[in-house]
Amino acid sequence: MKKIYGIKELPGKIKYPVVTIGMFDGVHRGHQKIIECIRHYALTGKGESVVITFDRHPKSIIENRPPSFITSMEHRLSLLERLGVDHTVVLQFDRKLAEMTAEDFVREILVCWLGVKCIVLGFNCHFGKDREGNITLVRKLAEKYDFEVYGCPPVIYRGQIISSTAIRRAILNGELGKAEAMLGRPVSILGTVVKKSGRGRILGYPTANLDLHHEVRPPRGVYGTRVRWAEQDYLALTNIGLRPTFAKEPFTSEGETLEIEVHILDFQGTLYGQNLEVQFLFKIRDEIPFQTAEELKTQIEKDKEILLKRTLTVQHMEE
Repeated sequence: MKKIYGIKELPGKIKYPVVTIGMFDGVHRGHQKIIECIRHYALTGKGESVVITFDRHPKSIIENRPPSFITSMEHRLSLLERLGVDHTVVLQFDRKLAEMTAEDFVREILVCWLGVKCIVLGFNCHFGKDREGNITLVRKLAEKYDFEVYGCPPVIYRGQIISSTAIRRAILNGELGKAEAMLGRPVSILGTVVKKSGRGRILGYPTANLDLHHEVRPPRGVYGTRVRWAEQDYLALTNIGLRPTFAKEPFTSEGETLEIEVHILDFQGTLYGQNLEVQFLFKIRDEIPFQTAEELKTQIEKDKEILLKRTLTVQHMEE
């Protein structure tokens, strides 16, 4: 997938661009349906699929309140690439773009700059000043600017339309199964490995500590996870919490910043500065304080056993 940042000279002419627009937070099943549509129409027209997205949520500029995300921009781009998108254009959402009318956006960016031939929009897509741009307006502009327009219906889960808001709520509530069903993939986080105390390595269980770039994460606890890095998958134990065994003060969650610690099984190496994707398979237990480091090590071994047994069981069921 080719990534284009901002409106600049295109690296090459895009053949018969089939375009969609949106934040695509979570790249959930509803978004996947839209991607499937643009890829279909691109294939039909012997062209290329294009996703136009933004570097920040419009609310961060319009309402001055940046929302939390299921997926950061880097995470979204990775997921879009896996879906086979040919090009992703990342626009800087600033005050100037916020004031651009929907027709100006279509004319200046989609028609004049990109040369759009086909536009596919989700049922609730809005863009342009005052969110005036939608599929009804775009259909009115199609004849004027000579492109085709198709709408993509919503995807339903248990009688409700799948949305980023519903998925975000499910993740925060620890409803991993519900979130996974709406995402069409395991709940995952993407974070950069940062340096911490190194206590896990001293204990014999080195951990990668993640900076999540404002992505939402499940509640505190120890989880069985799968880590994707360098095109390989590794089983891992992931702790989201306060590390109560080593806390300097009495164990409390009020006003504390949660740590994300990932112990990757059967892995040797240094990951500082690398981005890791952690997929949540199931919750093993709540985070609890231990009296000694030895008690913690004993529990980690039990957690590993649970992870390996449950993973092996799932593999046998799938065979």
